[in-house]
Amino acid sequence: MAVAPIIIAERAVRPGERARVDIPLPNLYTTTPVYMPVHVIHGRRPGPRLFVTAAIHGDEINGVEIIRRLLTQKALRHVRGTLLAVPVVNVYGYVRQSRYLPDRRDLNRSFPGSEKGSLAARLAATLINEVIADSTHGIDLHTGAIHRENLPQIRATLGIGTTVSALAKAFETPVILDAELRPGSLRAVAAARDIPLLLYEAGEALRFSEFAVRAGLRGILGVMRHLGMIRATHVRRAIVHAPLVARATVWIRAQQSGILLSLTPLGAHVKKGDVLGTITDPFRPVDEPVRSPTSGIVIGRTNLPLITEGEALYHIACFGEPEAAAALLQEYRYSLDPDDPEETVII
Repeated sequence: MAVAPIIIAERAVRPGERARVDIPLPNLYTTTPVYMPVHVIHGRRPGPRLFVTAAIHGDEINGVEIIRRLLTQKALRHVRGTLLAVPVVNVYGYVRQSRYLPDRRDLNRSFPGSEKGSLAARLAATLINEVIADSTHGIDLHTGAIHRENLPQIRATLGIGTTVSALAKAFETPVILDAELRPGSLRAVAAARDIPLLLYEAGEALRFSEFAVRAGLRGILGVMRHLGMIRATHVRRAIVHAPLVARATVWIRAQQSGILLSLTPLGAHVKKGDVLGTITDPFRPVDEPVRSPTSGIVIGRTNLPLITEGEALYHIACFGEPEAAAALLQEYRYSLDPDDPEETVII
């Protein structure tokens, strides 16, 4: 079957061609033009059309590096189908090192957007019309918020079809969260269009994490292998376990304001009643232990010691067998050891 050219921003990319297409966006108030670059790898052979997006929140930069490394992979020379990679969706927030757009809106609550709406709505509509609309699958790369770090994890709505579940397992993070759709999110729009979409969370805003980047890169390549877009020739330190789906997650919040002395690292296996940290007060001698209300794995935590009452401190994922989850996580960390300069993903 003949493969037709793919059209993005009125630019035609022919089968077998690799190109960068700069999609025009509204100018800055200095009249400086703004573009959203899209890397297009259009295979000679038919196959899925996969989009990979990053920096929908402008300060979540791990995904930018993941896509940069993805585009250097030799396996993409003979890709089946089409890969659309958008390293920076929220260009406005990215240059300001901000999660939000200049109109103070959250882009991931502004989909599907409108060509006549706010700046956020217009940017959302542009992404939908130029990249998402004709895609068959998607991966959206995120990190935790500023001062908040996440363990590599996939968030997906597993109940909407077997395809999403299979893709989530192919990504091979140790933790999968069965997450509800949020109105205005890219996941919600993709689900409405029957486009299976994975949301990858790892690391912290405005910080690079080598562990998170390696995990994200390998995950995307795993999904592309699963979809038949690329073939595996060699995978170093392959993981042989199946990811676990968390049956629930719990946020642990501060019961008083003060300074958090955290005792529990990201990825730690904790038991119900364990002390995760202590909230101290520099102005009066009162210490408040922070205890885990459940057993599970720490998949998120704050990195800022200055705490206000009610603030989220730790995010715990609960599993039927937390010991097994902890063992899988240890194996996962070893397979992507950031201290090993020889560790690479070769597909």
